[in-house]
Amino acid sequence: MSGTSEGPTPTADLIRSAVTERHIDTSPRTSPRTYAGVPPSASVSAVSPPGASPCAGASPGSYAPAETPLGTLDTPESPLDTPESIPDTPESIPGISESVPDAALVPAAGTSPSPGAFRAAFGAAPLPMAVVDREGLVVTANESLGALFGTGSGALVGRIAADLVDLASDARTWHAYREVLRGRQARLRCTRRLKHPDGHSLWVQVTVAPLPAQEEAVLLSIADISARRELQARLRHLQMHDPVTRLPNRTLFFERLSSALEAEAYEEGGTGRIGLCYLDLDGFKAVNDTLGHRVGDRLLAAVAERLTRCADEAGYARGATPLVARLGGDEFALLVEDSTGTDQLADLAESVLKSLQAPFDLSGQRLSLSASIGVVERRAAGTSATHLMQAADTTLYWAKADGKGRWTLFDPERNAHRMTRQALSSTLRAAIDRNEFALEYQPLVGMEDGGVRGVEALVRWNHPQFGTLTPNRFIGLAEEDGSIVQLGRWVLATACRQARRWQLDHPDAAPIFVSVNVAVRQVWDSDLVADVAEILAETGLAPHLLQLELTESAVMGSAGRPLQALQALSDMGVRIAIDDFGTGYSNLAYLSRLPVSVLKLDGSFVRGFQYEGPDGDDGGAHPNPADEVIVEALIQLAHRLGLTVTAECVETASQATRLRGIGCDTGQGWLYSRPVAPDRISALLTESF
Repeated sequence: MSGTSEGPTPTADLIRSAVTERHIDTSPRTSPRTYAGVPPSASVSAVSPPGASPCAGASPGSYAPAETPLGTLDTPESPLDTPESIPDTPESIPGISESVPDAALVPAAGTSPSPGAFRAAFGAAPLPMAVVDREGLVVTANESLGALFGTGSGALVGRIAADLVDLASDARTWHAYREVLRGRQARLRCTRRLKHPDGHSLWVQVTVAPLPAQEEAVLLSIADISARRELQARLRHLQMHDPVTRLPNRTLFFERLSSALEAEAYEEGGTGRIGLCYLDLDGFKAVNDTLGHRVGDRLLAAVAERLTRCADEAGYARGATPLVARLGGDEFALLVEDSTGTDQLADLAESVLKSLQAPFDLSGQRLSLSASIGVVERRAAGTSATHLMQAADTTLYWAKADGKGRWTLFDPERNAHRMTRQALSSTLRAAIDRNEFALEYQPLVGMEDGGVRGVEALVRWNHPQFGTLTPNRFIGLAEEDGSIVQLGRWVLATACRQARRWQLDHPDAAPIFVSVNVAVRQVWDSDLVADVAEILAETGLAPHLLQLELTESAVMGSAGRPLQALQALSDMGVRIAIDDFGTGYSNLAYLSRLPVSVLKLDGSFVRGFQYEGPDGDDGGAHPNPADEVIVEALIQLAHRLGLTVTAECVETASQATRLRGIGCDTGQGWLYSRPVAPDRISALLTESF
């Protein structure tokens, strides 16, 4: 891969060559030849490229090129580049006057070189040079220039200078060259690749600088920069490739990806789509940790060989070989330009997984590994490199979360859910400070008399963008980032304050307890006992009117600080309830040693009590004996341990009747009430269900 100008190769060079070698014409010519079908007598203005202004004062013999396709030669450097140490106007050479043009060439005091000395210096100069008149014709050339073109210097006289070094190969260079001929621009410097008659190619830097005005000519000089270009190409290759696997590295990959996503790359042809397989080796860190980085590097190189083989096979089948790159560590990418759809990417991912299944033999070490692959395929229009890589990274995470050793296709709906989750997580703490949360309450009703015994406080998030969110949308996030401690303290204080207000507003009614859910992280990350004691003291609520609910998985097997906290709360008089009982460990032997006063049966048991007859009523069906036996046994066990039982998800009268018949203490569910605002609970305190 070679560049087309000095410095790093432009991105376009990674796709198609921008250089066509120029064959040096050594045939003698003493007068200007026709250029692109234009006779020598045509003026510059007559054949100027579209949009170019004609040369002022052009005389017969001047010329201009026909339109030359861009990309056939290297991109020229800026015409306004500052000069390097290239000699300015030589004095007294054939075709120009013998006056001294520049202070740099003024002889030292006491010396008086002859005009012949200047002519001799010009002719013997190792730098190829030629004097070109205002019409663009070579007036004289030195022997170095003749040797460069494989001919004598005299054979170059009268030749069109621009033809010798392809100055007319693109519009920008041609325009700048004409400006120098007119005396309107200081100088021109550009880079060209020439092919010598003996077959070898060389890179040259062409400089065109004006001579003094009275000479009416310019000096054209050529410097061989092939060695420098070759060094730049080698350095660029080292810069753009991974030393371990010899694959393109992250920098080159993103250059190629960005180029593929440019509009001109897909609007001129192809499918207009792009695909990416983002691959991560499963368990590679263990190889480095146990066998060392040397073995790890050899394994990466072996993986790179197999990935390259898969890409080559895919290229044979589809006509375009995917780009394989190492992005860093044990991450690789296979980029498919002009993809034909998700099937192509799926086939490529399958072939990669299959190729990696075979063990690797590394000098006596036999290693096996697998990989997880995130696959993304979409239209190139409207896609950026950042968005494509974000989607690939997310999909790779899904593949690992789903069990590793597999590929997963990007799912927009799944990603939207993830983005929503991330948006909620990032704003959760601020939402607490902005008072975006509110509590609703669901009654806990006595099964015998239908009276309200208590309420469960249920938090809601009034999100400004997503509306009202139930706890299952954000409680898990709050537990992950630790904000559950702050949120839980707010819920506890608000619920206790509301329970005390009901008690004061309805002194004739029996006081009801309030039940608050507590996450196990609240016990570990905060002093829950001190928080409860402080809140009860501030609100004036009696401890026995507060019930704390913890899930069965959080309570069963508790030891150390959690168990001590539960015991301290129970000693304080606070009721402790196990929520969703029957879905976790169900360690009944351990249950007797916990400071628990209430069991809340999971709704899955209660839903088994709901039967419907042929006509839609539930009176004609017989209950499942197994469901009733299990629930009845749990209730009897709880009563023998001195615990009360609450049934969740009670939705029909038949469920309530059967639960009442087997001794359930309280019920909770839509049969009685959905979660409601605090003022609605006030109206229910004097009612019976």
